[in-house]
Amino acid sequence: GKFSKSRGVGVFGDMAKDTGIPADIWRFYLLYLRPEGQDSAFSWSDLMLKNNSELLNNLGNFINRAGMFVCKFFGGTVPNMVLTLDDKRLLARVTLELRQYHQLLEKVRWVA
Repeated sequence: GKFSKSRGVGVFGDMAKDTGIPADIWRFYLLYLRPEGQDSAFSWSDLMLKNNSELLNNLGNFINRAGMFVCKFFGGTVPNMVLTLDDKRLLARVTLELRQYHQLLEKVRWVA
């Protein structure tokens, strides 16, 4: 059902902490579920499904593929990285975009 602090319906910060579920899993799920302007529905089964399918499977697949790529093309050792001027420009741009993204997240208006 719809969360309501006054009726005690929902999972709130202290309750989430007491579940033993790591904070990063909560962060992932809440960002995944975060609505743009409407209410969202929470369910324990959906939390478990998104954690297992979206986070663990996709992240695990990415890590496995990256490891196989390193083994196949670099003899199992990640080579030292030498950044070109273009690489440094790209990193500076990505850093700027991430800072702006973080500032926008901080400005999100939370509606009760």
